[in-house]
Amino acid sequence: MTDARLRFPPGFLWGAATAAYQIEGGVREDGRTPSIWDTFSHTPGKVLGGDTGDVACDHYHRWREDVRLLAELGLTAYRFSVSWPRVQPTGRGPAVQRGLDFYRALVDELLAHGITPALTLYHWDLPQELESALPGGGPAGGGWPERDTAYRFAEFAGLVAGALGDRVEMWTTLNEPWCSAFLGYGSGVHAPGRTDPAAALRAAHHLNLAHGLGVQALRAALPARARIGVSLNPSAVRPLTPSPADLDARRRIDALANRVFTGPMLRGTYDDDLLADTAGVTDWAFVHDGDLGVTRQPLDFLGVNYYTPAVVSAAAGPGGPRHDGHGASAHSPWPGADDRVAFHRAPGELTAMDWPVDPTGLKDLLMEYTAQAPGVPLYVTENGAAYDDKPEGGAVHDPDRVRYLHGHLAAVHQALLEGADVRGYFLWSLLDNFEWAYGYGKRFGLVYVDYDTQERTPKSSARWYGKVAASGELPRDLPESWPQG
Repeated sequence: MTDARLRFPPGFLWGAATAAYQIEGGVREDGRTPSIWDTFSHTPGKVLGGDTGDVACDHYHRWREDVRLLAELGLTAYRFSVSWPRVQPTGRGPAVQRGLDFYRALVDELLAHGITPALTLYHWDLPQELESALPGGGPAGGGWPERDTAYRFAEFAGLVAGALGDRVEMWTTLNEPWCSAFLGYGSGVHAPGRTDPAAALRAAHHLNLAHGLGVQALRAALPARARIGVSLNPSAVRPLTPSPADLDARRRIDALANRVFTGPMLRGTYDDDLLADTAGVTDWAFVHDGDLGVTRQPLDFLGVNYYTPAVVSAAAGPGGPRHDGHGASAHSPWPGADDRVAFHRAPGELTAMDWPVDPTGLKDLLMEYTAQAPGVPLYVTENGAAYDDKPEGGAVHDPDRVRYLHGHLAAVHQALLEGADVRGYFLWSLLDNFEWAYGYGKRFGLVYVDYDTQERTPKSSARWYGKVAASGELPRDLPESWPQG
């Protein structure tokens, strides 16, 4: 007889994730200065509806309420990010204690409720002064294309570790550096909105360098019990057909989406095909002797962020829509592949982001990371879906999200059965929030947020996920009556 439930290992972390700029608000309080996302969101035409993160979910004032929500849902871990300009306002110099005090109090509240804090140092909110660091600033400015930013990040990492190292054991250097580099400096759909393919590749390298320097700074400041990792958003890249041309398209995107980070971080190298594919964009002279020894640091875990797969083929010709899931722009986030690769929408049901639902991509990535980094534990540090949630009679029913979560948790369980050492799952996101260039138009949260009143309403998915977390077991099948049950 088939067991009706899929059991996860004892000690498996059941969490939810957020990011500072997306939820905190309080952007001008207690010494905080603008980040690149403050500047970008206040630039007309950059964010849907002209939305900004000025208030967001007002988490800066409502954090106790949000921790209570985590506890009431029965979650055992919370992944959050530290706002760099709140802690180190210009990206240089001493920390602002008021900023650190906010995170000290947040972590203490989490620990008091038995919730494991999982801290991310960088979730895209670079201090604006570092972006404008070169003479003239603006489009010709500094930021991640400049080597010095990596050293500034290491300094920031040391400041946060010195303040919170006695409270936090799980540390992540960077979240999705691919987005920071290629959406921020390539396609321009993310802050700072620059559109220079060579700058995007320089940014990617300096993010790799920042990761390595950051790990070194954390090791120097943290107790031995601390666990240090990084959260990547690897792409489950699939060829449209098994033709040699489509397989080569897959190889190109795998290099730009995945190996541009896993190569330096896990193996201390940039693969020859990546360098050859992008030779017309840059000569990679920004990689200095010794850099690839710094980027490859021993890691205690790897974080995998996954939402949807990518399907690619050889391009039939220039132009046409690019169904890569990364926003509309006349500029490509794929340097060296612009006229060679076409993106196609994968089959399957679509979320409100127009992203196809395919849990097999998550399982495939977990198995790939198991092969690439044997012996390194894995966490799913982001996974979730946006749907058009609407309150009805004081409740928010979201059966599509529950189906999405059920399928992806089942994929995690299958990866465990096949030998992947997955230690936890962080759902994106705890709260509906400022969804970057989409503003407040997309809702990923377990908890519905009325942005006018800041009232929080747990959705049906929150109750469902809380039951899974409490039991450590996933029903093999979803009962038809679950939303009302």
